[in-house]
Amino acid sequence: MKRGRVAYAGAIHGCEPHERGLRLDDGRVLAETEVVWLTPVELGTVFAVGLNYADHARELASAKPAEPLLFLKGFGAVAGHRATTRRPSGVEFMHYECELAVVIGRTARHVPRDQALPYVGGYSVANDYAIRDYLENYYRPNLRVKNRDGCTLLGPWLVDATDVADPQNLALRTAVNGKITQRGNTRDMIFGVAELIEYLSSFMTLAPGDVILTGTPQGVVNVNAGDEVVTEIDGIGRLVNTLVDDAAFGLAPAR
Repeated sequence: MKRGRVAYAGAIHGCEPHERGLRLDDGRVLAETEVVWLTPVELGTVFAVGLNYADHARELASAKPAEPLLFLKGFGAVAGHRATTRRPSGVEFMHYECELAVVIGRTARHVPRDQALPYVGGYSVANDYAIRDYLENYYRPNLRVKNRDGCTLLGPWLVDATDVADPQNLALRTAVNGKITQRGNTRDMIFGVAELIEYLSSFMTLAPGDVILTGTPQGVVNVNAGDEVVTEIDGIGRLVNTLVDDAAFGLAPAR
């Protein structure tokens, strides 16, 4: 089952996929472009995992981590399907990151990895942009790298966990302006979904609506204002985003 959330005609609606776009819970069928897409769940805490694919760590000339490298996302950093994301003027390298997003479905505390997957409510697609110019180091990215307004996209759908046979065998890909630039598979994660839940729940309580962004494989390239970036995971969904410049946000060039 796939479920989403959108704003339409002054209200928030649940929805599901339809051959013509989406069907609202009240039965109306709309095109994807007729609505404003929200995140598919009301967000709790958003965790992001850095360097969780060995090939991506090598791509960044970084050592393979011995334990998960985690940081948090502010609420304003996350936007939905078909949102626009600002690429500040003056930066040299801004790149996408296609990631499997894990949404916690029930309270998890001190959960061993062999019992962890039943705590997942569902899965979604994320695109977590980074600006390399602002990076202090790959182990502790500063706020300007990973917590910019609208720098992380999530959606369009939440796929029920029971419909995903194996979260560690899902193909990922990214296309920039229709050209495939990134391919990978969740089997290549250093720390799998169950391990991440075990690790996090060992020292803090995970709650329904919490989201774990599980990292990206190699293949990140610079993107520019005007580019359409599509991140896709087999069986989970296709997340569309467009980059825009400062002027689109009514801002003077960044300094």
